[in-house]
Amino acid sequence: MPEMTDRRSFHRALLGSALGLTAGAGAGLGGALWPSAVRAQYRVEIAGIGANQLPVAVVAFRGEEQLAQPVAPVLRADLVRSGVFRLIEAPGVMDESSQPVIADWRGRGADALVLGSATRLADGRIDVRYKLWDVVKGEDLGGQSVVVPAADLRLAAHRIADLLQKRLTGEAGVNATRIAYVTKGGGRYQLHIADADGLGDQVGLTSPQPIISPSWSPDGRRLAYVSFERGKAVVMVQNVADGQRRSVAAWRGSNSAPTWSPDGKRLVVTLSRDGPSQLYMLDLDTDGVRRFSFSNAIDTEATFSPDGRWVYFVSDRSGGPQIYRKRADDFSAEGAQAERVTFSGSYNISPSISPDGRWLAYVNRNGGFRTMLMPLDGGGAAQPVGDSTDDESPSFAPNSRLLLYATRAKGRDVLMTSTLDGSVRTPLLITGADVREPAWGPYTP
Repeated sequence: MPEMTDRRSFHRALLGSALGLTAGAGAGLGGALWPSAVRAQYRVEIAGIGANQLPVAVVAFRGEEQLAQPVAPVLRADLVRSGVFRLIEAPGVMDESSQPVIADWRGRGADALVLGSATRLADGRIDVRYKLWDVVKGEDLGGQSVVVPAADLRLAAHRIADLLQKRLTGEAGVNATRIAYVTKGGGRYQLHIADADGLGDQVGLTSPQPIISPSWSPDGRRLAYVSFERGKAVVMVQNVADGQRRSVAAWRGSNSAPTWSPDGKRLVVTLSRDGPSQLYMLDLDTDGVRRFSFSNAIDTEATFSPDGRWVYFVSDRSGGPQIYRKRADDFSAEGAQAERVTFSGSYNISPSISPDGRWLAYVNRNGGFRTMLMPLDGGGAAQPVGDSTDDESPSFAPNSRLLLYATRAKGRDVLMTSTLDGSVRTPLLITGADVREPAWGPYTP
């Protein structure tokens, strides 16, 4: 795989383990694991407007102006970011007991109306109440009351947004899920966990050496990633709740690009311990390791299909990096068993399969690095998701309706969420940080 000169070349070269890159000797970790949440400097911007969106009005909640975190703005941003809803201007303040004049809201063009309140209780907790109205039918669709600690107010708002999306569309929202990503700045690397809108972030690891390739376990309780703190690439698995972690792949050569099996019992990793970088299956219960790919090329960046039947991966066995797949139970050394998946363009990397198994997202180099989306049923050609040209690491939301990837927008590093058709794109901006390696976590209880 040829050396690259763009700003993300270190990441891409390391995933391939082809160039023998290592980092300097690691120092001790800075800071405690999983400290209390710190508000990141993000701003949500909508870059496109999709068609056939449901018009919804979210009125300011009564009492929220007295809280550090108003509820209605979070709901509005969540609903718009989903790509399913279009906001209708909603002046004034109303609560769940208000009786809206339905004809007025019909006149404004709303199909749905959300009202509510947020009240601080004597013990400091917040009582959040909301009610949903079907404006078209003039029906009260009911609501809910939740009491949460003040620190969980944003999470409560995200969960309400998901409930609203489920009630209005029949499909689950993803606002209460989490994302992971890595930042580089001030001579240090940090692994972050944040809400799906990029706020409420926590720092899980700080190191003077690179951290790359975060990958969520299917239950959302663990993260696998690659750390250079030992002076070489080592695959680590870390508990999200308490920060405890262990090394699972530290053989000679490079250890990189971990990905979880759907049952959470195995990792596929890229190792160069026996020569060229190849894929190996690692059993996390027994620490047993078994070679999975057999080629004279570089095989890396594996990902499982949701049903666990296939492993998709990147290989340059055809002369340039392309995406292939192989049955997950096939440990034969027959190179012909791997099927090539991408044929458009000479350089395709970073495969991601949607949780519903319908889509393949990847990065194509053609005058820049662009996120592409291809149907896996053979029903059409791959199409670019957006118009950016410095993309990396696409990752699907757990409802398969959105993509998260790193790119540049207006001269800054951003994490971008996008609908699959690219009609609604939302940059999550981080001030003064180089942002990379995003991974969208699964649904969790």
